[in-house]
Amino acid sequence: MAVNKLADLQLHNKRVLIRADLNVPLDGTKITNDLRIRASLPTIEFALERGAGVFLVSHLGRPKLGSNNDHLSLEPVAERLRTLLNRPVELIRDWQSGLDIDAGEIKLLENIRFHSGETENDRDLSRSLASLCDIYVNDAFGTAHRAHASTHGVANYVTDACAGLLLESEIDALERALANPKRPLVAVLGGSKISGKLEVLHNLKRVADTLLVGGGMANTFLLAAGKNVGKSLVESELIDDAKVIRRSAQLPLPVDVMTSETIDLRSHAFLRLADEIPSHEAIVDIGPETARRYAKTIADAGTVIWNGPMGIFEYPQFAEGTRAVADAIANTVAFTLAGGGDTVAAIEQFDISERIDYISTGGGAFLEFIEGKPLPGVEALKSDA
Repeated sequence: MAVNKLADLQLHNKRVLIRADLNVPLDGTKITNDLRIRASLPTIEFALERGAGVFLVSHLGRPKLGSNNDHLSLEPVAERLRTLLNRPVELIRDWQSGLDIDAGEIKLLENIRFHSGETENDRDLSRSLASLCDIYVNDAFGTAHRAHASTHGVANYVTDACAGLLLESEIDALERALANPKRPLVAVLGGSKISGKLEVLHNLKRVADTLLVGGGMANTFLLAAGKNVGKSLVESELIDDAKVIRRSAQLPLPVDVMTSETIDLRSHAFLRLADEIPSHEAIVDIGPETARRYAKTIADAGTVIWNGPMGIFEYPQFAEGTRAVADAIANTVAFTLAGGGDTVAAIEQFDISERIDYISTGGGAFLEFIEGKPLPGVEALKSDA
């Protein structure tokens, strides 16, 4: 995908506005995970080292208009940036009347979603953001699927708009996995429902050599194949879709599963054949034989895309299927690409991040790219736009 790139632009003495994804989890005013901040550092440092003055813009949470949103201030983010960058980072609350900045300075605009025009892609807000800069940089892949003022609208009012280093690496990794993958391409998909990933499944069945499914979405495929799934979470209204996908894809079903009568820390997991699930039990994980078969397919892959766990991995007794698949993905020689909140949580839980080739910072954007949908935040940066 031909997008304008930060490295191709002259940054010295330029005002650079970087749309970063600094939407970090907070416990009060304490950041509990600063992964997104650290992922944004290379682009910020690149611009500063080349003599730019940097304005940072990001959202945090979902502020409610007319409410007291002090708990969603970016001040904790500014403080963390000061530590990581070892330089002053000023948080600016009133910036719409214009701001000055010197080369080597960095200023963080207060939560952009405090402005109602952000999610509405308002022209006036877009122009106000554009007036701050000579160069606009989108480095927020996690919000690139939203046509908001800071991710899309602002690009219409600047001379130079480009992708930051993080966004560029996200696009490169996704295109490597989807546009010209080393074969076989294996897609590992889990999570609770098919409905949220229906278009992902339809697109991947056209490009992937094998689809491996787990989690709640596998239950609907089992039900569509005539299996009794007991009390398991299913989407009966999508049985026809599940049948269509299976007819046109290599999609092996789980042959064994783990079940439970209840779902809590004290619950016991039972190993069942997929044909012998009691009516009073629910599927909570893939079984060991299914995990072995999935691991063999992954080991033989040339490219692996992973989105979603194989079971309710937050509970130790229901985590072994996800652990086995995660280990297989970590150990394969294939190019591995993982994305999505639960997937990243599983990667952290099983401590395999160093063995995954690329971990996407996007959730919805990651899925929409796989669906084949254009991402507004990326489209605005195309070199032919």
